[in-house]
Amino acid sequence: MPNPNTLTIDSKRKKPRKLENHTQKQSTRWRTASEQQIYSSKLVDALRQVRSNPTSTPDVRLPASARAIRDAADRALAFTAKGRTRWSRAILTNRLKLRLLKKKKKPRIINCSTKKPGTGCNRLKLPALQRRVRVLGNMVPGCRKLSFPLLLEETTDYIAALEMQVRTMAALAELLTSSSSASRLTTSMPG
Repeated sequence: MPNPNTLTIDSKRKKPRKLENHTQKQSTRWRTASEQQIYSSKLVDALRQVRSNPTSTPDVRLPASARAIRDAADRALAFTAKGRTRWSRAILTNRLKLRLLKKKKKPRIINCSTKKPGTGCNRLKLPALQRRVRVLGNMVPGCRKLSFPLLLEETTDYIAALEMQVRTMAALAELLTSSSSASRLTTSMPG
């Protein structure tokens, strides 16, 4: 008869293997040609929509058109992920929250007396690893309060998705550049 302690140890050993396989599936998922094709079509549709609808949320840091293009590319990436990851759900829900905030803009009253002087200086410094984990959590959408292993898993998937986004946008830029140079050649040729 098997020892129950042995079974629990074996079941504990199998869990990391499943996580590793899941992470490998996620990272290879973004490297397939079919995923890139799906994302490419969604990106082109999103860019067409941005071009036909020039009104977007203005941001002081970026020109409105660049911000709209970046948002469209991120939304297309999140749609391609189908909400399976935290970062994709965060991108999609953030867009909805922005729409709701636009409709319900209320003047904000700031009470200066509630601020404590010197809170930034008096705060205890976190160890270096925890600071880096916090920075990483702030960089990946929807991952600010995740545990370290989950944060690494989400980050791995997000990086793979961003790499695919870069490949797709580079291919799209190359295609547009070559088509515009070809159209210039045909219009400049004497007929």
